[in-house]
Amino acid sequence: MKNRDIKKDLWEYLKQTEKTIVLYGMGNGADKIMAVCEQYGITVQGVFASDGFVRGHVYKGMRVKTYQEICEEYGKDNLIVLLSFGTSREDVLENILRIASECELYAPDVPVFGNTLSSLPFFRAHAEELQEVYELLADEQSKRVFEDVIMFRITGNISHLLGHTSTHEEVCRDLLNAKEIRCLCDLGAYNGDTVREMAEYAELRTAIAVEPDRRNYKKLSAYAETEARFSVLPIEAAAWSEQATLSFDASGNRNANVGNTHTSMTVKAVTPDEIIGERAVDYIKYDVEGAEAEALKGSKRVIDAQHPKLLVSLYHRSEDLYALPLLVHALDPSYRLYLRRYRGIPAWDIHLICL
Repeated sequence: MKNRDIKKDLWEYLKQTEKTIVLYGMGNGADKIMAVCEQYGITVQGVFASDGFVRGHVYKGMRVKTYQEICEEYGKDNLIVLLSFGTSREDVLENILRIASECELYAPDVPVFGNTLSSLPFFRAHAEELQEVYELLADEQSKRVFEDVIMFRITGNISHLLGHTSTHEEVCRDLLNAKEIRCLCDLGAYNGDTVREMAEYAELRTAIAVEPDRRNYKKLSAYAETEARFSVLPIEAAAWSEQATLSFDASGNRNANVGNTHTSMTVKAVTPDEIIGERAVDYIKYDVEGAEAEALKGSKRVIDAQHPKLLVSLYHRSEDLYALPLLVHALDPSYRLYLRRYRGIPAWDIHLICL
């Protein structure tokens, strides 16, 4: 990787600034950012939301204001805005970029799962693993994406996310060569949306669709009954490294995950090896909300025997960026590793494609 002499990360910068720090957005992302700010002794003095969401809300004791109100109160030149939500919608991205052109704006990287923060000390501690992954990447675009993500996570500067992106069509058509895919296994199938997306490019005969959340599984099963072009086999289970019974966050949304929360229930966990059995599978997608490493370990037999194309989500945990590529390489060194990212803020939708 290029040698970038970075002296401080975003958190250290915020700790030392004399500007007024405000949040843009509320919710889970804001909660995580506030927790890190408290850890570093960083004071957040206000919060604003898009005009349509300002309805007398109060967040952490602060009245939620409009952007205009915040600017009038503190002055644009004196503001640091911390973006606390994610989006890939073009209209929302345009609004974020407009605000970034008017005042200092950052998108702090807080992990979707786990407590490991992507700080400068974290990247220094794992420099050897990161360099090893960089050297394994199969093309220049992958390396640029890798560098962009690291720079973004250290600095929070959204300019690092504006280039080197791909569309879903480019990944499916040009990299995965999806027209060759007849049988896929979708781990984290949600309501069947990703099966439907792949069906636009692949000549599917069978889709094994695995979803642990009960409410999502019902929607997936309903879709399976209506799909006439190919067979969809819905399975209600979590993908894991062994057979087990796990605690599961049954939130009923796309981010439902294995973990202990107030909405937890138990769920059956099985290995992809067991799920796939003796079927010939061309492609496996791993988007299992932070359990990708366990699901990969549970796929060893299929990977050894069939070498299917793999797409692994690489953004749920901070360590995923180096740990998952190294795990795939250990499972099967013959795979060529590519990194692609879809347009959006923050650095979500990062995918490791293994061919």
